[in-house]
Amino acid sequence: MSEDALSQKFILIKRKTRLEELIVRYNTIQQAQFYIERLGADFSDYLNENSHYRDAVVQTEAELKTYGRVQVIDREHVSQFIFGKHDIVVAVGQDGLIANTMKYLNEQPLLGVNPDPMRWDGLLLPFTVKDLSLIVPDVLQKRRQTKEVTLAQVQLNDGQMLYGVNDVFVGRRTHVSARYQLELGNQIEQQSSSGIIISTGLGATGWFKSVLAGAAGIVSGATKQKVTLDGGEWGSEEKRFSWDSKVLYFTVREPFPSKTTAAELIFGQINERQPLRITSQMPDDGVIFSDGFESDFLAFHSGVEATIGIAAKKGQLVV
Repeated sequence: MSEDALSQKFILIKRKTRLEELIVRYNTIQQAQFYIERLGADFSDYLNENSHYRDAVVQTEAELKTYGRVQVIDREHVSQFIFGKHDIVVAVGQDGLIANTMKYLNEQPLLGVNPDPMRWDGLLLPFTVKDLSLIVPDVLQKRRQTKEVTLAQVQLNDGQMLYGVNDVFVGRRTHVSARYQLELGNQIEQQSSSGIIISTGLGATGWFKSVLAGAAGIVSGATKQKVTLDGGEWGSEEKRFSWDSKVLYFTVREPFPSKTTAAELIFGQINERQPLRITSQMPDDGVIFSDGFESDFLAFHSGVEATIGIAAKKGQLVV
């Protein structure tokens, strides 16, 4: 290995497979198999997925060692890991692993590897293990294009901070209604709802899209008039809601109007000049988490104020 290779460090991010999670739960592979087959499911699918994934991780690590030092990190440790300024990060997994890795980076290039293209579509996983011998040299020489991704940033008045790559959720950890004050520009509203979703451009085809589709379906059913998201003002706006979009959108889920709460400020745009401010009125169980990773959350209890806007740092996805 050359002196340049010794100085280059790759961080390889991996995750547990479904089989590994079952073994954690049931202690042995035999007990996991008994549980799955008793329910009538095909255990061989779990075995095949695990085999493909483990092979992909081993092959990726071997390929990266050609170009530098490699440190392997499990997904659950990413939030505590300190990434070096010149590290190159490679994630082998599904799209969710890319999002949950990117928010902890400080603009280091992130390369997504699809371990099993026959199983996973992988919008954020443009490469396979076989592509690495061509892609990695270009990344090292800074010849490979990266796509900039706008992140959401949550700043609490107690100093805590959280980033979101796809979306941020604000609400209760249970199904009990969340109570809070919502402020956007000159609008202030007391609300009770099942939570607020703040979406980035990258998340436009995920949770955000499903919320809008549900709202359109409700309106269509209630008014007997078909409502679509394809044309008009929203249609043109959706085309501009790209990965590097300079805006975020928020949606309030199931707002409940009452004598003390309103349901007018339920959808809107957040930009660099106009953040969204939320003040918790929940004595307990209030949480803020991002990208569906509920175990890494901020407690959001009574009196805590969250300011949500566009992060100064950007994600850099190798494409």
